[in-house]
Amino acid sequence: MAKKLGKRMRQKQVRKNKWYEYQDKSYKFIALAATGIGILVLVVLLWDVFSDGFSRIDLKFLMDSSSRKAKNAGIYAALGGTLWIMALTTLIAFPIGIGAGIYLEEYNTKGRMSNLLEINISNLAGIPSIIYGLLGLEIFSRTLMLGDTAITGALTLSLLILPIIIVSTREALKTVPYNLREASLALGATKWQTIWYQILPASIPGIVTGAILAISRAIGETAPLIVIGAATYITSVPSWPNESFTVLPIQIFYWIGKPQHDFQVNAAAAIIILLAITFIMNGAAVYLRYRWQKKIKW
Repeated sequence: MAKKLGKRMRQKQVRKNKWYEYQDKSYKFIALAATGIGILVLVVLLWDVFSDGFSRIDLKFLMDSSSRKAKNAGIYAALGGTLWIMALTTLIAFPIGIGAGIYLEEYNTKGRMSNLLEINISNLAGIPSIIYGLLGLEIFSRTLMLGDTAITGALTLSLLILPIIIVSTREALKTVPYNLREASLALGATKWQTIWYQILPASIPGIVTGAILAISRAIGETAPLIVIGAATYITSVPSWPNESFTVLPIQIFYWIGKPQHDFQVNAAAAIIILLAITFIMNGAAVYLRYRWQKKIKW
């Protein structure tokens, strides 16, 4: 009887092991298929864009302003406006986002209010970008009377990426071992000295990576800038932040709406330029993270 019971248990265990092996193989196949589909879609999209627009890219295309004739149209004004918006957004969002992240992680006491604040910040990161556009239109464009200028666009995009920078800053600060804080305080350093000389240098790779990726997201946003009234047709780069502007995503949006095939080619070429800027920024984020992490030794 005991032998039969033991044999049944061994058979049951063998069947369980086979079932687990089958599950492992199935999950591996599903994950591989999901990855393959994603890569295939990306390759098809890139092939379509590059085959249409790569031959259109030359110095004239980069230096010409927008025109009603597709052959004479370029991205000079849009590229200049994009650089303006990137610079202003960086200047506004970086210090505010990193400062807020440091306060919430290092100074804020845990409690019901802090938990509520953390949940709201996390939720803000998932709000559709057009909502930020409506907020920017009401606060910056109408209430503060900044109009449809580059500074309004930068402030609106800063609102959009602030939650991302705050969350990435906090996550980077959490990676610093708590013993480092205790050791610094035990040696007589103040709270701020501990943060400035010990915690921030150790968490810089994560903070910078998160901030650059946030800016990369802001570059591709179109909806909030359309809502605040960014120009779809403009032929000059703004000289000051209080002037009208356009950016590459809006220029692409404008050209794609045109029925002529040449404008579609122009849109594909502008998409390639936008992708190149995004890839360069993401590559810089990876490089800086790798370089700074090599210097950190706990």
